[in-house]
Amino acid sequence: MAARGLAFHLKMEEAVERYRAECQWEMELAVVGQMRARASSPRHKGAKGGHGPEVQTSEDYGNLLVAEALLELCLKENLAKIKDAIPLMEKNEPKMSDAKKHLTGILNQGKLPPKDMTEAMLILAKLHYVEGSYRDVLSMYVRAGLEDMVVEKKPLYMLRLLSEAFVIKGLALERSPNSIASRARLSEREEEVMACFEKACVIAQVFLQELEKSFNNGHARGIKGGHASASDFELPYFLEAALQSAYVTHLKRGNIVKGIRNLRELLRTMETKATQSFRTTAAKQLAELLLHSLSEDCYWSPLSDPLPEFMNKDDNTYICTTLRRKLQLHTGDNIYSPHDNVEEALLLLLISESMASQDAVISRAPEQKDDRAISLRDASAVYDLLSITLGRRGQYVMLSECLERAMKLAFGEFHLWYQLALSMTACGKSAHAVSVLRECAKLRPEDPTVPLLAAKVCISRLHWLEEAKHFAKMVIDLGEDAGEFLAKGYLALGLTYSLQATDATLKSTQDDLHRKALQTLERAHQLAPEDHQIILYVSLQLALVRQICDAIEHLQEALKFCKDDMNSLHLLALLFSAQKHYQHSLDVINMALAEYPDCFSLLFTKVKLELVHKGPEEALVTCRHMLHQWQTLHNISQHSEEEEEHQHHQHSGSRKGAVNDDSEKANSLTEVLPVKKHNSVYLTLPDAHDNDSGSQRASSIAASRLEQAMSEVTMHSTALRQGPMQLWTTLEQIWLQAAELFMEQQHLKEAGFCIQEAASLFPTSHTVLYMRGRLAEMNGSLEEAKQLYDEALTVNPSGVEIMNSLGLVLNRLGRRNLAQKVLQDAVQVQSTSHKAWNSLGEVLHAQGKNEAAVECFLTALDLESSSPVIPFTVIPREL
Repeated sequence: MAARGLAFHLKMEEAVERYRAECQWEMELAVVGQMRARASSPRHKGAKGGHGPEVQTSEDYGNLLVAEALLELCLKENLAKIKDAIPLMEKNEPKMSDAKKHLTGILNQGKLPPKDMTEAMLILAKLHYVEGSYRDVLSMYVRAGLEDMVVEKKPLYMLRLLSEAFVIKGLALERSPNSIASRARLSEREEEVMACFEKACVIAQVFLQELEKSFNNGHARGIKGGHASASDFELPYFLEAALQSAYVTHLKRGNIVKGIRNLRELLRTMETKATQSFRTTAAKQLAELLLHSLSEDCYWSPLSDPLPEFMNKDDNTYICTTLRRKLQLHTGDNIYSPHDNVEEALLLLLISESMASQDAVISRAPEQKDDRAISLRDASAVYDLLSITLGRRGQYVMLSECLERAMKLAFGEFHLWYQLALSMTACGKSAHAVSVLRECAKLRPEDPTVPLLAAKVCISRLHWLEEAKHFAKMVIDLGEDAGEFLAKGYLALGLTYSLQATDATLKSTQDDLHRKALQTLERAHQLAPEDHQIILYVSLQLALVRQICDAIEHLQEALKFCKDDMNSLHLLALLFSAQKHYQHSLDVINMALAEYPDCFSLLFTKVKLELVHKGPEEALVTCRHMLHQWQTLHNISQHSEEEEEHQHHQHSGSRKGAVNDDSEKANSLTEVLPVKKHNSVYLTLPDAHDNDSGSQRASSIAASRLEQAMSEVTMHSTALRQGPMQLWTTLEQIWLQAAELFMEQQHLKEAGFCIQEAASLFPTSHTVLYMRGRLAEMNGSLEEAKQLYDEALTVNPSGVEIMNSLGLVLNRLGRRNLAQKVLQDAVQVQSTSHKAWNSLGEVLHAQGKNEAAVECFLTALDLESSSPVIPFTVIPREL
């Protein structure tokens, strides 16, 4: 009988310890009930014999367990008040009242062993804290001898009690009335508070790691019935406070370095299932801290010490040194260590994003509404920080991939959808961006900025003009609700009509679309009379229909509002060139270049003006400058790649510096970091022979002056191309412009060399094929020229300049009917090309169709009188 009773008590004692450690308070109450029922049964009343180890079955011990369970259940019911530090009233909380009566009775009677009496004091101190009696808390801990307690070799539940005791003591010291006048005493109290918080943090980590082991051991032994799993354990409030109070207090006091060190130590500790949610929050907070409060110059690696100037004398002192050694840390030989604050923040956020995405609540069940809202809030905070961090490095592809993973929890959430659309727009996934923006417009139909952005992407990136028209009309349909964006809606619609007119092949369709564009743009001007961009596009539309004087008048109005706008100055120069005021045009271009010296679009126009006004020799000098300018931009791009390569080698453990050998850069950046961007790379540079371009785009240098620049650039033109594609397209145009100028001087050998350099960059480019055809034509190889023009036209069927040259070659070869057909196609594609009309007149005259030829010549003459050196369409039409 005695052996059977001893086994029962041992089993109950083990269960009590387990439930107290795992915070299973209902189960603890059930065990106490079983113990009391057995003790009160007639068969066991006299079975307290002295056999075996002493087992606490007294009424006081049962009251201790009941008091602890009641208090903890009361805290769970009032968690919101506890978090807001609102004291609980004993009269309103019967469970807390009963717990206090039990604990007071135990301490007054003093019958329990010292160990249990200490536990009662720790529990009562917690009760005093939640009822706001902070002085009683501190006196109770002094009575219990908290500071003298040995943490080692304590049962699990006792580690939890001690961790909570230290954090509660620190909180009570912070919140108790301050009657200390001495600054030294105040400093001592602050140090005491921090010592309590740091002890609580270390003990809590040890407790949670040991608890995880007990969960794993329990499942390994196949224990069932009341044994919780690690995933079921919910981190109690005071344990969570123990983990975070130390670093939060450091940060509140402005101790950024100590706060960061404390957070890093927390995150380096081997994680447990119970702290996954907390670790996600801590990682996000550390990322915020690194991005907001720490510059790259002050950064130090997680595995090293801060800079000496940031170290205080006590920074190297650690409490609970022996206990810290019990913590399991992430260690190893090949652990990745970040090299700057952005890298570390990105690593933390990617970890947080993975954990947030894994634990996301995606169920649409009504009872999951609150959990879903919390999950979405936490995930949105992580994705916002990822947007900031990846945006700093220009890594929009990675950002869009992260946000795509967020879509599983973003049902009906505008913010995440819009973030995804912006990231896709930034990384060039324009078609996907428009699809996402279409969904955003459904989620927030009253917001005019969403369809405006979609229209912008459709116009400038995709040339989806019908879709752009649809989005622009969505803004216009909002009417006055669109506010200041209504004018932008009309602007988007007007630009769409203008671009459609450029694309149209029928003259009647072109005229109708031009009329609609002008009317719509004028309506936008009425709504926003001081918007210089709208006035600019009104002027551009007038220029496209060859109303040059009206265009200049409007443009002068635009320049009053924005005197240094590049596109306005560029258009003004083209308008002057259309009036044949070449010197005025050059003066305006030089003025614009003084503000935008890196703009290749302005430089190409300057070359054309110098060619017409001053001759090819002057133009070649500008070309040489363009080559040097390109070389500068290329070096910047190379420098960015070397920086990235240098970081890559550092991540691998190498600190040898940047790599200079081109062969070692085969895996170059797909996105150049925006360390120092020049606007020229990202400006609209129209293709030399697009259907809306009536003149060639290229550049070059005089024979005697160009050779040096050629030798400097040649090695780059033949190397593996790296960096933005626009950069290399620009170089191709420079070489082809050089070839054209050499042809003007009849320096065909130099022209061939320039074309060869361009061909080494883009051998199948229609511009290269076209220039090769022109060179063959000048060399008298008409059949070869015709074949090259045919190939160029295959690549670019709408190339008016190609059609014009092909028609003239066919005419020289005697194939006049085919020449007439090609040139008629050319004037249909671009009815304002005076060169195509003149060539058609020549072919008709050669066929003896003099009346038709005269009409063509008159049309060409009329168009030439208002033609700029470069088509007006060189001005980008975009929002």
